[in-house]
Amino acid sequence: MTRKGPSSVLIIEARFYEDIADELARGATEELRGNQVEYERISVPGALEIPLALSLALANGFVGRAGRHRACIALGCVIRGKTSHYEIVARESAAGINQLALEHGVPIGSGIITCESSEQAWERASVDGRNKGGDAARACLTLMRLEQHFSLASRR
Repeated sequence: MTRKGPSSVLIIEARFYEDIADELARGATEELRGNQVEYERISVPGALEIPLALSLALANGFVGRAGRHRACIALGCVIRGKTSHYEIVARESAAGINQLALEHGVPIGSGIITCESSEQAWERASVDGRNKGGDAARACLTLMRLEQHFSLASRR
């Protein structure tokens, strides 16, 4: 779906673990469709690329109050390996997303899961399990409603 409207959401998904990314996206898109919110999906290689993709979307007016999409959902998976790379990716992707959300006042549902194993990742990503993609979409929708509430209240 690629409708350009005030309740449209951009989903940025890290595709490093493609099967898990698909399941996270399934949870998010089912939640958005259930709430009659349109969306567009774009992909990046991994979780570290999500903040830059979002920054580019914001800088070019693709996401934001007057943009093509009003909000964003970030989806990805980071699984611990044998090096410290896990900590760097998990910390920096989350920090970058939070910084952009605060700086630009854009609703962002964060669905980057951090896991110890593929089994744990599947449990957290699965629509029949913890459904973290759906959780990220619900968080995004809640923030969109909150933003609308404050916007309407400030006009009174």
